Amino acid sequence: MEETREAKEIKELKKEVAKLRLEGNLRKSLSNQLSLQKKIADDAKAEAEAKSKEVQAISNKLAKYLSPQIHQQIFSGKQEAEVKSNRKKLTVFFSDIVGFTDISDELESEEMTNLLNFYLNEMSQIALKFGGTIDKYIGDALMIFFGDPETEGAEKDAKRCVEMALEMQNLMEKLKGHWGKYYSLKQDLKIRIGVNTGFCTVGNFGSVERLDYTAIGSTVNLASRLEGLAGPGSILISEDTHSLVKSSFSFKEPAEIEVKGFLRKIKCFELNQIDFPEDEILHLNGKGFEIKINKKLIDQSALEQLKAELDQMKEF
Repeated sequence: MEETREAKEIKELKKEVAKLRLEGNLRKSLSNQLSLQKKIADDAKAEAEAKSKEVQAISNKLAKYLSPQIHQQIFSGKQEAEVKSNRKKLTVFFSDIVGFTDISDELESEEMTNLLNFYLNEMSQIALKFGGTIDKYIGDALMIFFGDPETEGAEKDAKRCVEMALEMQNLMEKLKGHWGKYYSLKQDLKIRIGVNTGFCTVGNFGSVERLDYTAIGSTVNLASRLEGLAGPGSILISEDTHSLVKSSFSFKEPAEIEVKGFLRKIKCFELNQIDFPEDEILHLNGKGFEIKINKKLIDQSALEQLKAELDQMKEF
């Protein structure tokens, strides 16, 4: 009986030892599996971070070829990379350097490249400051539009475009002497600007393999024609743009001109390049009314007309 009991105890001890060994092996195996899974997770994380940096690097490179607004729309998922367009009311801007062909003949290619890159960089910084979408560079020419992909309303878009044009011309005035000193030009550079407002077709144009985000239509064509007809150092705007910004800026007498591609004569306005600080604009608003008065532009007859209109309202 005693031997049988001892045998049973030994047998039970052997079972416990085997169980402990099994549990030990399982823990070791589980630990190995966890270490392996952690390594796989760490490798996946490192690969994801590397891919993310690679995508970011590609994104940064692509940003150089796209207007910031369009770049942001694409990489945020708001804009699909497909052939698609919409009708929108835009204010379109064109500018170029007066006599650029003759200037390019005067300079060596390296000097011409440096001059052009400096000029386009300065103009682009101003465009981005005012929220313009830089459509394209065409040699020395710039095409910019306001109203897409984001808009503050037709009036605000037009006003910001004209303010941008003014700042560009002001910068060209400040750069007098710069072109001769750094690029050996005999005369200072001058630019001409054309601005027009109207409905355009805007979006992605091209093929499945190659897309270009741009605006097309008669509104764009007229802006380009006005730029070509503008004098050196001047800003020429269409009647449609003028109707949106006339309370904020001063203009010379309107002119009717024949424009290639348009059957009728086009009425246009040259901007008087005078800065209007914000404190020169008087804003009045209340329940049922909103009035904006440019103190520098309003004259006595306009004040009397305003007073007469207000007096008539007393009768209601």
